[in-house]
Amino acid sequence: MKFLQALRNMRKDDDGAVTVDWVVLTAAVVSFGMLVGAVIWGQTGGLSKTIADYLGTTEVATTFAAGESL
Repeated sequence: MKFLQALRNMRKDDDGAVTVDWVVLTAAVVSFGMLVGAVIWGQTGGLSKTIADYLGTTEVATTFAAGESL
């Protein structure tokens, strides 16, 4: 009889419900952050390759000739 009463009391007790809500909310925020990070990480890889290709084909003058204007 005590066991059934303990089960009824446990079912009525909602102290842990707020904790479960926060755990689910935190997991959702972390998952969303990881998704956004993955998208940004993928996009920056292509952009850095484009920049590296441009810089690799650009010539830089190492001397300054008299009479030339910048």
